[in-house]
Amino acid sequence: MKITESNQDPQAAEYTKVIAAGDHWMRRLKAGQIFRILDLEGNQAVDTLFYHGNDPADRYSASDTIQSQQNLYLTTGSRLLSNRKTHLLTLTADTCGRHDTLGGACSRESNTMRYSFDKEHFHACRDSFLRGLQDWSPNLGKRDLPCNINFFMNVPVTPGGKLTFEDGISAPGRYVEMRAEVDVLCLISNCPQINNPCNAYNPTPVQVFIW
Repeated sequence: MKITESNQDPQAAEYTKVIAAGDHWMRRLKAGQIFRILDLEGNQAVDTLFYHGNDPADRYSASDTIQSQQNLYLTTGSRLLSNRKTHLLTLTADTCGRHDTLGGACSRESNTMRYSFDKEHFHACRDSFLRGLQDWSPNLGKRDLPCNINFFMNVPVTPGGKLTFEDGISAPGRYVEMRAEVDVLCLISNCPQINNPCNAYNPTPVQVFIW
């Protein structure tokens, strides 16, 4: 894991917002802007998607990003690539050290498969993503949901190639920061999941900053 502090002053940010657990948030980041996600209480999973600001069909691609960096996890120096090989963002600071690219977003369907049928009605990140997209534009919907990043989430890969969802490795006050290389749209679902230990069974708020 690679820990890198930032020299950005939170008091100087031109925009900041606290995102409650279970809420969605979407905003345009201009090329050159710095974007931070702050884990306020620790071990919160922040499901995140990025789209090219001028063409949402050009969107974050987990497979292209993983292939390019030859690493399953994200940290300082990681370049987030799109399905068209566009360099969308670069991680410039990270005090958590590792972020998941494979675990995907929880959904009502996955809640029933992983846990039990009586969990189907629970709110999930896929619902939040869809709400965020539809609030942004009536032209965006299910087809515009690729595999997402799970900032602060701990999803180790076993020697047998399986994924496991473990206790988080973040803590209160840890953050990840990135620079937009082109205009991008950022969509966050601040995970409401209470059925696995990714956020210690206790979803909490996070805060975002833009410089």
